[in-house]
Amino acid sequence: MKPTTMLQEMEGPARKLATPSAPHLRVISVTSGKGGVGKSNVVANLGLALAHQGLKVLLIDADLGLANLDIILGLNPKFTIHDVLQLRKTLPEVLVEGPGGMKILPASSGIPELSELDEYQKMFLLNELDNYSESVDMVLIDTGAGISRNVLFFNIAAQERLVVANNEPTSITDAYALIKVLATQHNERRFKLLVNGLSQPREAEAVYRTLLKVSERFLGRDISLEYLGFIPHDESIPKSVLKQQPVLTLYPKSRASRSFVQIAQQLWDTPAPEEVDGNIKFFWRRLLQYQI
Repeated sequence: MKPTTMLQEMEGPARKLATPSAPHLRVISVTSGKGGVGKSNVVANLGLALAHQGLKVLLIDADLGLANLDIILGLNPKFTIHDVLQLRKTLPEVLVEGPGGMKILPASSGIPELSELDEYQKMFLLNELDNYSESVDMVLIDTGAGISRNVLFFNIAAQERLVVANNEPTSITDAYALIKVLATQHNERRFKLLVNGLSQPREAEAVYRTLLKVSERFLGRDISLEYLGFIPHDESIPKSVLKQQPVLTLYPKSRASRSFVQIAQQLWDTPAPEEVDGNIKFFWRRLLQYQI
């Protein structure tokens, strides 16, 4: 069953999206090779679009030393993931509720030791999330940008990977570099691409074709790069960022808002991978359960 569109919500009572029978947990990292492409804004608004349809959404701010997901959502969390790693708080105690009933695991800013988790911290975080008892339909992980160890860890610990890019040459080059590292060093072969902030569909499609061509040429044709679509350039987005609210909340009829709803629907409608790969995953036991 498909999520209702924002247009349907405006025209009449919303029909909430029923949770599918299996699998009913998706864990998706939203990542980029280069900063400044609007990745966190994508996470906030995609999450909200899914939550508006009745899905249980958890957002994880995994840019651990330079958090900004809470700022985009207008939240002021008392505690962060740093408190969990320091054993001062449990994970449920740190989670905050955001717009649409989303749950957010906030990160910290200005704490250098979080810029690179050690192996114990990684395993501890994996275990904490695996033991999280509340029902969740969609987990979106807002990673940092680049190819740092933290970024790679959160990408391989996700079930699926969504790369955000624009048409700047540095963005395309760095997106390919991220895909290359994940493919050659961690055997991740499946990626989705979302192009952000362009005016015309053909511009976004050109970015996709360029990345696909380079990836297949140098990484092999078994690389899967699925084009999810694009979010158009829209002046309502910087306005909403300044007001620290999602564009879906402030400007629900804008081009950007309608695109976020469409992308969220396409993301949910696209089947998850049939098998969990060999890399260790967040919510490992739950993912395996839904594959049986």
